[in-house]
Amino acid sequence: MKRRLYIFIAFVLAFANGSVAQVEEPRNILEVGVSGGMNLNKMEFQPSIRQGFLQGANAGVSVRYTSEKYFSMICAAQLEVNFSQRGLIEDFDDGTQNNYSRVTNYIEVPFFAHVSWGKEQKGLQFFINLGPQVGFFINEKENYKGDWAVEDRPASIFPLYGKSTENLFDYGIAGGLGLELKTKIGNFFIEGRYYYGLADIFGNSKTDDFGRSANTTITARLGYSIRIF
Repeated sequence: MKRRLYIFIAFVLAFANGSVAQVEEPRNILEVGVSGGMNLNKMEFQPSIRQGFLQGANAGVSVRYTSEKYFSMICAAQLEVNFSQRGLIEDFDDGTQNNYSRVTNYIEVPFFAHVSWGKEQKGLQFFINLGPQVGFFINEKENYKGDWAVEDRPASIFPLYGKSTENLFDYGIAGGLGLELKTKIGNFFIEGRYYYGLADIFGNSKTDDFGRSANTTITARLGYSIRIF
């Protein structure tokens, strides 16, 4: 756990250092936006648990400040605050409709380096988002479907059922690719994003049930933003 936290801190410091580099062609553009989409979430467990993708909602607001253009590359910093549903759905693989799922709700805060190429005023841009992300646990719900009994599940999985999230602070690294159409009435964008969690939701000491229990999330988003100045 400490090793992953050190990696995350090093990534944040490297990102912050890069964000204050000398400007080439100064810009001073502030934009605010809203977005919404869908998450496909799995969790990495040790020992492993067979899973499908759990679908959840993702929606929030963003602020982007564009500071420079370096050759054809437009450089900005982007901060978001999103509501995000994560969790897992276990794949029983027994030919029945039996099912176990856990939905966990978070407030997530990504801080991205936003780099784009294309038209600055009207037209199409291609962009990349990359940076650290933190999350704050809100609540969770477990769902049991079918006539199966918890005690009949494998011993390595048994501790999962009924176990509440222990670590309420989440952190990791996120990145995305997308297209943005700039028009006179605002900017419309579509993005695909991947989040790799470095924090575990359960304890991960030698005496705990799981050595790893972290979120991995694929997100598809649509959004709209306007320029403030």
